[in-house]
Amino acid sequence: VQLQASGGGLVQAGGSLRLSCAASGRSFSTYGMGWFRQAPGKERDFVAAITRAGGNTRYADSVKGRFSISRDNAKNTVYLQMIDLKPEDTAVYYCAADPFYGNVWSAPRQYDYWGQGTQVTVSS
Repeated sequence: VQLQASGGGLVQAGGSLRLSCAASGRSFSTYGMGWFRQAPGKERDFVAAITRAGGNTRYADSVKGRFSISRDNAKNTVYLQMIDLKPEDTAVYYCAADPFYGNVWSAPRQYDYWGQGTQVTVSS
């Protein structure tokens, strides 16, 4: 499984971005997918996750009401829509795949495949 994240950039506080993560392989619809982020000098933190068919989602408290995870299994892509961005959202954002359980895991260890990351910078 190969994951390619894109859509990051520089945005002012209050702005919006949509991240995309394209996956290779024919079994994308069986993967649970997650987004994580890592700021310099900090651990990789959970952001959001979605189940195989998209029927269940989970969010970190810090992003609830501002971020939305979704997926298009026909396009092998998962999205992270981010609105009302804040400087503390600045980080490298990674997508991850759980090909075995398809659950909304919040722990990085539950994911077996990772994308390369895309930088999101929010200026004040």
